[in-house]
Amino acid sequence: MSRTASLIERLPLLRSYPLARCAIALTLALATLQLRWALNEWLPVGYPFVVFFPTVIVTAFLFGRAGGVTSGLVCGLCAWYFFIPPVGAFSFDRANLVAMAFYTGVITVDIALIHSMQVTNRRLREAREEGRLHAEQSDRLAERSELLFQELQHRVGNNLQMVAAVLSLQLRGLDEPRARRAISDAVARVQVIGSIQRRLYRSNGELVPLDDFIREVGEQIMRSSGAPGVALRIEAATGLVLPPDAAVPMALILAEAIANALEHGLAGREAGVVTVSLEQGDGAVRLEVRDDGVGLPPGFDASQGDSLGLRISRVLSRQLGAEYTLTDMTPGCRMCLSLPAARFAGGALKG
Repeated sequence: MSRTASLIERLPLLRSYPLARCAIALTLALATLQLRWALNEWLPVGYPFVVFFPTVIVTAFLFGRAGGVTSGLVCGLCAWYFFIPPVGAFSFDRANLVAMAFYTGVITVDIALIHSMQVTNRRLREAREEGRLHAEQSDRLAERSELLFQELQHRVGNNLQMVAAVLSLQLRGLDEPRARRAISDAVARVQVIGSIQRRLYRSNGELVPLDDFIREVGEQIMRSSGAPGVALRIEAATGLVLPPDAAVPMALILAEAIANALEHGLAGREAGVVTVSLEQGDGAVRLEVRDDGVGLPPGFDASQGDSLGLRISRVLSRQLGAEYTLTDMTPGCRMCLSLPAARFAGGALKG
C-alpha cells in the first residue's frame, strides 16, 4: 500500500483528540484570515469567501467533521465581519443573508461529503482487517487440522504395526499349515497398510507424489519378499498426486500384485524382473505390474478367482471406480488398474 493510501486510511487525524482538532482548525482559520487581508488589494470586490473555501475543505479532510465545522464557522464569521459590506459589522440585510446562506450551503455539502467518504473508508478498513484476521485464524485452524491429521496417520500406522507384531507372536504358537499361512498373510497385509499410512506425507506436510509413493511401497514389498534375485523396475510418470482415500487402496492393490508376481509368477526362480509402470493418458491413469514369470494358468479368469488377494483387489478397484484386469503375457502376467480422471475431478487428481 502506498504512503498516500495509508495516510488516507488514517484520516481524520487526531481522531481521539477532538479539542486538538478544533484548536488546529481555529488556528488555520485565523491564518487564512491573515492571508485574506494580505490579498485584499489583489482580489476583486464581491469575493469574500474565495480564500476561505479551500481552508474549510482541507481542514475537514485532515481533521474530520469537527475540524471542518469549526473552520467553516470561524471562516464564515470572519468573511461576514471583515469583507462583506458594511465592513466591521454583522449586517443582516437581504443580500448579506443570501451570501451567507450560499456559503453555509456550500461548506455543509463539502463537509458532509468528506465525512461520508471517511466513514465509508473506515468501514472498509475495518472490514478488511476483520477479513485478514478471519483468514489468519482459518489458516491456523487448517494448519492445526493438517498437523493433527498427519499425527493421526502416523499413530494409525504405528498401531497397525503393533497389531502385526501381536499376530506374529500368535503365529509362533500355530502348527497347522493353513492357519499359519492365513496368519502370515494377515501380518503381511497389516504391515503394508501401516507402512502406507506413514508414507502418505512428507516431513513438510505435503502429500507424497504418486511416483515416489509407488516406488517406496514397491521397494518395501521387495525387501520383505525374501527374493533377492528378483529386480524391481519402476517406470512412473511424475507430477501425479492422489488424496489418501484413493492412494491407500491403490497401494494395497499394488502390493497384492507384486506379492502375486513373486509368489506365483516367479516362484522357485533365482532371477526375474517385476516392472511397475504408472502413466496418464486418454482420460485415465493406469497402474501396471508386469513380471517375466510363468504367466496365468490356462483358462484362468480373474473376475472369478476366489483367492483372498484377488477378492481384495476387486473390492478396492470398485471402491476407486477403476477397471481391474489380469492378462496373460508371453512371458509372464500383467495386472492393469485403470482409474478414470473424471473420478478425481475437483482437485483430487493433480497433474
